[in-house]
Amino acid sequence: MKPLKFLNLLLHFSLALFHATVAHEPPSGTSIIFATLGRLDYDFDIFTLPTGDPPTKTNELRITDGESVNFNGHFPSPSSSLLSLLTNKTLINPPGQQNPSPLNLIYVTERGGSSNIFYDAVYVDIPRSARSRSALEIPKRVQVPLLDGKGGISMKDKPTVSGDYLVYVSTHENPGEPRTSWAAVYATELTTGLTRRLTPHGIADFSPAVSPSGVYTAVASYGERGWSGEVEELSTDIYIFLTRDGTNRVKVVEHGGWPSWVDESTLYFHRRSVEDNWISVYKATLPNHGPISIESVIVERVTPPGLHAFTPATSPGNKKFIAVATRRPNSDYRHVELFDLVKNEFIQLTRLVSPQTHHLNPFISPDSARVGYHRCRGATSDKKSTHLLLENVKSPVHDISLFRIDGSFPSFSPGGDRIAYVDFPGLYVVDRDGSNRRQVFTGMAFSTAWNPARKGVVYTSAGPTFASESTEVDIISINVDDDLGQINSFKKLTSNGENNAFPAVSPDGKWVVFRSGRSGHKNLYIMDASEGENGGLYRLTEGPWSDTMCNWSPDGEWIAFASDRENPGSGSFELFLIHPNGTGLRKLVQSGSAGRANHPYFSPDGNSIVFTSDYGGISAEPISNPHHYQPYGEIFTVKLDGSDLKRLTHNSYEDGTPAWGPTYIKPEDVEWPGHGPQCSFEECHWLNKMPVLGDWAAPWDSTKPQCSSASP
Repeated sequence: MKPLKFLNLLLHFSLALFHATVAHEPPSGTSIIFATLGRLDYDFDIFTLPTGDPPTKTNELRITDGESVNFNGHFPSPSSSLLSLLTNKTLINPPGQQNPSPLNLIYVTERGGSSNIFYDAVYVDIPRSARSRSALEIPKRVQVPLLDGKGGISMKDKPTVSGDYLVYVSTHENPGEPRTSWAAVYATELTTGLTRRLTPHGIADFSPAVSPSGVYTAVASYGERGWSGEVEELSTDIYIFLTRDGTNRVKVVEHGGWPSWVDESTLYFHRRSVEDNWISVYKATLPNHGPISIESVIVERVTPPGLHAFTPATSPGNKKFIAVATRRPNSDYRHVELFDLVKNEFIQLTRLVSPQTHHLNPFISPDSARVGYHRCRGATSDKKSTHLLLENVKSPVHDISLFRIDGSFPSFSPGGDRIAYVDFPGLYVVDRDGSNRRQVFTGMAFSTAWNPARKGVVYTSAGPTFASESTEVDIISINVDDDLGQINSFKKLTSNGENNAFPAVSPDGKWVVFRSGRSGHKNLYIMDASEGENGGLYRLTEGPWSDTMCNWSPDGEWIAFASDRENPGSGSFELFLIHPNGTGLRKLVQSGSAGRANHPYFSPDGNSIVFTSDYGGISAEPISNPHHYQPYGEIFTVKLDGSDLKRLTHNSYEDGTPAWGPTYIKPEDVEWPGHGPQCSFEECHWLNKMPVLGDWAAPWDSTKPQCSSASP
C-alpha cells in the first residue's frame, strides 16, 4: 500500500474512532432535581368492573400494563381509524380464539419521562383459564402511542376518540401572560397527525367531553375572566362548541365541571351546591330548537346531599345509570359507584372490592357493560412496579437532565455525587445512584444546603414548616462524614429560635444567609457558617414583609430570594436579587397579580435561576387528582437579567423546591435498592371537610356487606 493511501486510511479510521468515542461519552451539562408532592407513590393503573355482575376481586381486571402511571381512561367505540394504527393486524384475531372482541382503551400515561396518550386493544373475553391475573392479567394486547412527537413536551389529559379524531387537553402553547393556564383542547386526526386547536387563544379549557355523534365538545372553563388562584373545586362554567373547528362556542351552564354527554341534548356535570355545600352531580338539558344559552338550558340536581359525588361518567343513550366518584362522611376513601337514574339510588362497586383504596375518575364503555377507573395497582408478580429515588422527567433543554425525587428540599453535594433531602420528619443523605441512604436527623426539618468548602457539612432548618415568626425553628449544621453512623449529632447555629430557616452557604463556605422572624417580620440575615451567630451576624434586609427562600450565587455576587414585599401578607411572592452587602436590590421575576414565584436556586455557572411558580396557572380540575396543596406549581428557569424564561415541567401536580446540580445525570430512572412498590397518597384535604348532615341527607348504610381487608 502506498504511504499516502495508508495515511489517508489511518486518518479516516482515527476520525471514525473519535466520533464513535464522542458519541458514547456523556454530554456535558447539569441536572435539576425537584419534589412533587406524593407523585412517586401513585403507582396508578386502569382497572375495570362489569356493571351487570356483582363486583368481586375475581371480576375486577387490570387493563393497563404497569409501566409508570396510567390514568384518566376512555373506552372509545371501535373505528377504522383506530384499527389502522395497529401494525400487527393478526393480533386482532388471536390464533385459537373465536374472534373475541377487543376492549378499546385510550388513556394518559407518563412512561418515558413525559406525558402521552396510548391506545390499547385488550382482550377481556378470553376464557378465564387463559388469563393470569397475577401477571399482566391481559395475555393479548395491542398498544400504540398516539401523540409521539406532537405538541412537544407538554401535559396531555382527558382524551376522547371520536371518529377519526383524538380530542384532548395539552399545555404546549404559552399564552404569554403570567398566571394564565396553558391548558387548551386540541383535536388530532389519527391517520394524518394533523392537529387543530379548538380552544380560543387566551382562554383555558379543562376536562373535554365529546357528544356521542362527535358534533359537540363540552368543556369546563373560566372563559375570558381567567384563573383567580383557586386550588379546590373550581368555579368554572360549562361551554360547548363544534368539535370540527371550535366555533359556535357558547356558555350553557354557570358553575360546573367535568361534563359528560349521554345524548346530543343532555350532559351531566358536577358542582358544589349553594344550598347545602355538598358537591353533587347535575344534569343539563339543552333545547332541541332555538338558540342555546344559559337561559334556555334546564339544570336539575341528580345526586342527593349527604355525600360528595363528582366526576360523572355516562355512556351513549344510557338513561338508566351514570357512574360517579364519591366521598361519604364515614369513609376515608374515594370510591366509584353507579347511580340508578330510575330508582334514584346508589349501587356499590369498588367499595366491595377494595374498601381501603382510592378509586378515581370513572368512565363507561359504549355498550354500558363496563366501568373503568384508575387506582393503585399494588404488588404484582410481573415485577414492573418499582420504587424510584429519582424519576426521569423529559427535559425540554438538551443539556439539562431533569428528575423528580422521592423527598423534599433536595440539594446536591459540591461534587454532585450525593443528595441531601428531607422526608417530614427526618433528613437523609443518599448517593446519586440510590445507594448508601441513611438518616442523619430524625426531627422535623425542611430545606437543605451543603457547604462547598467543608466536605460533608449539611445545613437545614429544624422545626415546623409554614409557621409564624415566633415559632421555634433553628438553623443546624450536620457533618454527615465525621459522624458516620450517628443520628442527631448536629450543631445549633442560631440561638433565638424565632423561625430561622432556609440556609444557603457562600461559595467560600464562610457565611450562611438565612431568613429569620426575630424582628417580628421574616427578613434575611447572614451569619458565620461555622460558629453561627456567635461568630458574626448582620441583617441583610429589613421591612414589614417576608423575605425568604434564599440562595447564594456560585460567584458570591448575588443572593436570590422570594418576597411578598410589594404586597405584604398577601401570599403573593416575586423573586428578587441583592448583593451580600445589601446593595443592588432588584426584582427578577414578576409573577403576576397575586402570583407566586418561590424557591430560587442558582445554576452552577451562576447565569440562570431555577424556581417554582404558578406562572402557568392551573392545568386540570384539582378534584380529579390526589391532594396537592398548590396544584399549580411548575419548574421554570430564567436568566439573571430576567430574560429567557423557560417552563421545564408540565403536569397537574405540585412541583417545587428545585435544586441545580453541577453534573449531568443520565436521563434514566434511579431505583431504590431493596425498595419494593408502594402506593399511598392523600385525598384532597378539602373533600375531607363534610358539610353538616341535614334532615334529608343520606348517610352511608354500614349494614350492607363490605370487605374487611384492604386490597392491595
